[in-house]
Amino acid sequence: MEDIEDLLVGGVGGAPPGFRLPLNAVGINPKTNKSKRSVTKQDQITTASNRDSLAPPSLTIPGTQTIYIKTFGCSHNQSDSEYMAGQLTAFGYALTEVPEDADLWLINTCTVKSPSQSAMSTLITRGRSGKKPLVIAGCVPQGSRDLKELEGVSVVGVQQIDRVVEIVEETLKGHEVRLLTRKTLPALDLPKVRKNNFIEILPINVGCLGACTYCKTKHARGHLGSYTVDSLVDRVRTVISEGVKEIWLSSEDTGAYGRDIGVNLPVLLNAIVKELPSDQSTMLRIGMTNPPYILEHLKEIAAVLRHPCVYTFLHVPVQSGSDSVLTAMNREYTASEFRTVVDTLTELVPGMQIATDIICGFPGETDEDFSQTVELIKDYKFPQVHISQFYPRPGTPAAKMKKVLSKIVKQRSRELTSVFEAFAPYTGMEGREERIWITEVATDGIHLVGHTKGYIQVLVTGPESMLGSSAMARITSVGRWSVFGEVIETFSSANRETQAKDKTKPPCSSNVSTCETCACSAESCCGEERSGEACNISENISKQDNDQKVKSKKEGKEIQEVDVPRSGVANWGFIDKALVCGVFVSSLTILVFLISVAIRVLLRQ
Repeated sequence: MEDIEDLLVGGVGGAPPGFRLPLNAVGINPKTNKSKRSVTKQDQITTASNRDSLAPPSLTIPGTQTIYIKTFGCSHNQSDSEYMAGQLTAFGYALTEVPEDADLWLINTCTVKSPSQSAMSTLITRGRSGKKPLVIAGCVPQGSRDLKELEGVSVVGVQQIDRVVEIVEETLKGHEVRLLTRKTLPALDLPKVRKNNFIEILPINVGCLGACTYCKTKHARGHLGSYTVDSLVDRVRTVISEGVKEIWLSSEDTGAYGRDIGVNLPVLLNAIVKELPSDQSTMLRIGMTNPPYILEHLKEIAAVLRHPCVYTFLHVPVQSGSDSVLTAMNREYTASEFRTVVDTLTELVPGMQIATDIICGFPGETDEDFSQTVELIKDYKFPQVHISQFYPRPGTPAAKMKKVLSKIVKQRSRELTSVFEAFAPYTGMEGREERIWITEVATDGIHLVGHTKGYIQVLVTGPESMLGSSAMARITSVGRWSVFGEVIETFSSANRETQAKDKTKPPCSSNVSTCETCACSAESCCGEERSGEACNISENISKQDNDQKVKSKKEGKEIQEVDVPRSGVANWGFIDKALVCGVFVSSLTILVFLISVAIRVLLRQ
């Protein structure tokens, strides 16, 4: 079947978010015997306009069914799934984590690697065998429209997620629907059901400017399309008011943001951090960025990463330490330029943590090329390295290049993994006290997961009521992938109390290390040149207060902070005194007037 594009009544426009278009506005194709009838695009248009006479009668009320959503791939895909889930629940559909309990399966796919697409194919086969209506979303149908596995199922493109309700309704009626036309970006204020209530995944743009020879995602997500700064800032305000504690900026290349609309990433970041609560109750995590587009903004990005409400963590894929391989990949930077990115951020941002990606066995990679990659990883000892074997993706230039032998690719992957796992990045953290932000339950079901400002994972024990809070934790032991800690103090009180305390604090120093140790506001930190002495004094007083509270608790005492209202003229402000004086003068004037009138009356008599 050919792709059926949007067939809107009138040819333009559409519907506002959450509004059902007329049924004949959806491109559909009732399932027919393909051996008896070939379907042309004109046939599909005719079918779409007359489908009420051809479609089987609906036996159930739309919006009363249960949907199972499975998501593969990146955080951008996760955000898309959350938006689709939000729209479906807004129209009454229920969601389930149990596939067998669902009336329809919605599978959001990833095309980056062969294993992800194979898992999708397996799930589709399983759904067909269980006679489940299927809707396939994401990068696979968008980038590979003629894929055999997609025959006979409904598909929705990456920029058509705001039409998911229509597609689900038509699929439940037995129709096959395809909406793949790229149009305007989906609105950011669509209904959303977050997988984690405390984490907002915020897409800032779709697509990218690069043309990597191995990448299939560009085929699906297309050329760069950025949301406006104002729309993103509005979304940040909204999610903070909804209680979100972490905001993840997500895209195919964060560093390329705004180049299509005349702005850049630092402009966006500076606008967003102004909206973050000064008590550090909500943190910002900057998403994956390729080296070419941040090289010219390194100092500005470093300044944002130093902000108290921004994690000092960045994912910068290098893919290879060899310039010849990078050229074959069309990555548009050299290994030396990648080192410049890492060196600059590490120098300018205290506690900076950088994660990277490596592809082993890219076509044409020699032993010398691979050794340069190993040397790069050894030089920096990155705490996180995502190591992949090269997977040729259909339709990409790299798929036609001469491949490295499979056994060599696997051997190089094992060797690099062994090198990486020999690092001990968290050694020396034992006994250190770190502020952490707790947002998840660990997979063991016992620990809670918090992250330091450097986004190091800290596992602590405590009730789930601690989720969404910030705390001071003492690191008790370290592992290869995370550290363990015990909570000393939580900062789960109302933001107003913390902000009130912040207002009484003296101005902070522009020194980065000083700014990060005091709970000062974004405006006062890293701004004007001021002495750091007052900030350090404030920090010492806070420590003394905390020490006194801990001591009192050990003695069995319970401390309550009571606000005692002030009274007495000595505590009045200037405005209070002025108002009293005004009332007194007015009263005196009235009294004199009344006496004057009384005297005149008496004299006339």
